[in-house]
Amino acid sequence: MSNGAITNGRPLPSARTSELVRFATAGSVDDGKSTLIGRLLYDTKSIFEDQLEHVEETSKRRGDGYVNLALLTDGLRAEREQGITIDVAYRYFHTPRRKFIIADTPGHEQYTRNMVTGASTADLALILVDARKGVLEQSRRHAFIASLLRIPHLVVCVNKMDLVDYDQEVFESIASEFSGWAAKLDVHDLTFIPISALRGDNVVERSERTEWYQGPSLLYHLEHVHVASDRNLQDARFPVQWVVRPMSDEHHDYRGYAGEVASGVFRAGDDVLVLPSGRTSRIAAIDTFDGEVEEAYPPLSVTVRLEDDVDVSRGDMICRTHNQPTETRRLDAMVCWMSERPLSASGRYRIKHTTRTALAKVDEVRYALDVNTLHRHEDATGLELNEIGRLSLRLSTPLLVDEYRRNRATGSFILIDESTNDTVGAGMVL
Repeated sequence: MSNGAITNGRPLPSARTSELVRFATAGSVDDGKSTLIGRLLYDTKSIFEDQLEHVEETSKRRGDGYVNLALLTDGLRAEREQGITIDVAYRYFHTPRRKFIIADTPGHEQYTRNMVTGASTADLALILVDARKGVLEQSRRHAFIASLLRIPHLVVCVNKMDLVDYDQEVFESIASEFSGWAAKLDVHDLTFIPISALRGDNVVERSERTEWYQGPSLLYHLEHVHVASDRNLQDARFPVQWVVRPMSDEHHDYRGYAGEVASGVFRAGDDVLVLPSGRTSRIAAIDTFDGEVEEAYPPLSVTVRLEDDVDVSRGDMICRTHNQPTETRRLDAMVCWMSERPLSASGRYRIKHTTRTALAKVDEVRYALDVNTLHRHEDATGLELNEIGRLSLRLSTPLLVDEYRRNRATGSFILIDESTNDTVGAGMVL
C-alpha cells in the first residue's frame, strides 16, 4: 500500500506530515464500514493502481454495477464468516496535513475483546450507524466501550443517507437518540456527520445533497480535530525498558536507560526521581537514534542519561520528584476478559504493567457489567469471554500506577495466563 499519491502506477514521495492520529472504526454488520474505509483510501489516493484495477475487475465480475470499494478492506471478512477468531486489521493513509492509522475492529458482540484491543490506543472512535436502521444495541455498546477506554473524541457517521433520500429528519432523530445514550457515558466530544460511503457524500468533500448540514466532511474533521491536548504532558513517566551499557573501549563509561516516554515531558537538566528505590538525580542528556535531543515526550523512544551513578534496572520508573505514580500491591480495575477459559474469583495470573511484571491474584469480582444496558451484576463470580467487570487484584510485588482516567499509559495493564502464556485480560486502573 502506498502512503503517497499515484502517478503512472508509481507512488510519489510522501509529503512530510505533521501529526499521527489513530482512530478505531466500529459498527454493526453491513452498515458500510468497509466501504467507508475503502472510500477514504481511494479518495486520498492511498492505494496502488493495480489494487484499484483488481477491485474494478472483481466488482464487474460480481455484477455490482459500481466500483465496490469495500473489496479494498474486506479480505478478512471470509475468515470472519468461517468463525475464525481474527484480530484487528490496521490500515494506513495520509494527507498533506496528517498521517492516520485505522484500527478496523469487528462489530459483533463476540468480538468485544478485538474492539478493546483496537481502540485502546485510539485518539478517536468512529462509529457507523445505518440511517435506515437507526441506533442499534451494537451502536450503544460501541459508544460505551469507547467511553470506558477514555477515547477523547467520538464521531458518529450516519451512513447510507442516499437510501433515505438525504432526509434531515432521519439524521437529526438518530443524532438525538444517540446523544441521549452518550449523556449516560463519559463522552466529552461527540460529533455527528451524515454520509454516504458508497457515493462519497461528506466523506472527503462536502456534499451538495445535504445542503441542510453545515458541518465539516469526515476527512476535514479527522484532519482538524485537536488531539495534541489529549495527551498527558503533565505527569512525567518514563518506564525503563533496557539498561544500555556498550562495553567497547570508546564508550566504556556510557550508561543510559532506554524506553518509551509514557507521558509528560523530560528535558536535559530536569531533577528526577527513580522508583521504587527513591534515589534522585538530574538528567544529563537524552539520546535518540538520530542524536541528542533537548526534550522527550510521548511516544518517543529515547535513552536517558543521568548525572549520578544510580542503580536503575528494567521495570523501574523515572519521574519527577514532586509528581509520582502510586506504588501499590492492590489494584481495583475494570477488566475486559479475552480468554475462552473463564476468569475465576480465585484465579492467579501474571500482570504486565508498562515494563514491570508481577503475579496477580483475583481477590474479588465486584461485579460484571452488561455493556448493552450498563446493569451491574453484583452476584457474578467470574468473567466469561468478552465480558467486562470490576475486579480487586492482589500483587506479589508493587506496581507504579496512575488512574486510567488520568493516564492511559500508566493506568492500563494486561493479565497473562501462566500455563499458556496467553493474554487473557486487559485492565484499566480505577
